[in-house]
Amino acid sequence: MTDAARHLVSLSFDDGFRASSIRTAEIFERRGLAASFNVIATGHHADFSSPDAYQDAIEKGDFGLWRDLAERGHEIMPHGYRHANKGELPFAEARDLVERCLEVFAAELPAFRAEEAVLGLPYNAASDELAAWLPSVVRAYRVGGDGINDMPDATLVRLSSTVFGPRNGNEAHFFAKIDELTARESGWLVYLLHGLGEEGYGPVSEDFLEEMLDALCEIDSVDLVTPARALARA
Repeated sequence: MTDAARHLVSLSFDDGFRASSIRTAEIFERRGLAASFNVIATGHHADFSSPDAYQDAIEKGDFGLWRDLAERGHEIMPHGYRHANKGELPFAEARDLVERCLEVFAAELPAFRAEEAVLGLPYNAASDELAAWLPSVVRAYRVGGDGINDMPDATLVRLSSTVFGPRNGNEAHFFAKIDELTARESGWLVYLLHGLGEEGYGPVSEDFLEEMLDALCEIDSVDLVTPARALARA
């Protein structure tokens, strides 16, 4: 983070779509930036069952890809063992899925540390009991909300995030959130995206992703940073 930054923006790309993730990483890299991907631990398995039409028949990346992107400086974070709504599951089942997910990440990604991770919960949902337990195994977890948080510090574990969808049309929503953020003295916006083109929930075009990044880089008070790195520097 730069000394001048009073506002942080984190863009997180969910679900681990292979083609979109490769292109997103390339777009970030051309600007010297790191992207953040929240991926499903079993999304690349042949028997993975897509939970909704937004993921159906879209190829997911495997851990060979995620290791490559991590080595190139991008952030690879967990999005669950499977894409299950942990706001609806019994606590024991939800806890088991989190633990299994973290075990896969620890085995597959050499630099992964659960205690430093930001868990991007599927559907941005957790039961109260699960939310109370999560800080014992991860650094922070991400839920739905208006997306604007206080600046990161050691006490911040529950990250509010916002998303637009299911159709494309993020442009007005995204820039309205940036205006809302920069109108405050300080704050941290966590904004969720999925795929590019037609992939996933509320997809964006490559052109608009480039426009987003260029616009953020032009705002002196804003630093674009991945979620776990923002928390690690706090």
